[in-house]
Amino acid sequence: MPLSARHPQPAPASLRAPVAGKTAGGSGRVRIIGGQWRRTVLPVANKPGLRPTPDRVRETLFNWLGQDLSGLFCLDVFAGSGALGFEAASRNAAQVTLVELDRQVISQLQANAQKLQASNMHIQRGDGLLALQHPPQAGCGWDVIFIDPPYAAQLELPALKAALGRLSPEGMVYLESVQAWSEERLAELGWQRRHYLKAGAVHAHVLLQL
Repeated sequence: MPLSARHPQPAPASLRAPVAGKTAGGSGRVRIIGGQWRRTVLPVANKPGLRPTPDRVRETLFNWLGQDLSGLFCLDVFAGSGALGFEAASRNAAQVTLVELDRQVISQLQANAQKLQASNMHIQRGDGLLALQHPPQAGCGWDVIFIDPPYAAQLELPALKAALGRLSPEGMVYLESVQAWSEERLAELGWQRRHYLKAGAVHAHVLLQL
């Protein structure tokens, strides 16, 4: 049964405005909005362009994916602030792997995971595209892959190509971008757009593999 069928909660009719978070070039914080660590505020590394996914987008995303991710294996290939990964871990995912290149960002992610005593989180320094070549320890594909690269890096297309064949049979990809990806374009790449939301500059997509 697909993840969305197990948790068929609709997106909220009225979306809350996000709390203050990190702005480009400044230090900040991110608040976990659901699960066992709900309302916990975590610091974000002071790096230009690092932008946590807004509260209102995360709220809608986890209405789509489900509030209980027990038993699921999640991969965030461009972890950044770690907002998406910490939300998944807070909702009892079996394993959440965060991949990030920047040493300072990795240090902050590790400190935040230690603060939460998050035993279901694995944080590694490396290339997110290369990380997609490796399955989770269970060996049956990822249940959720988060693709939220820096907007200026233009990594969405190579990441979508690399993610093909890396999901479990019921798995989904979350794609966050500065632009909307049309259903036609996604279908050419082997993906079906299941959900879509525009919130400010953020275009959020949940995708299934065709």
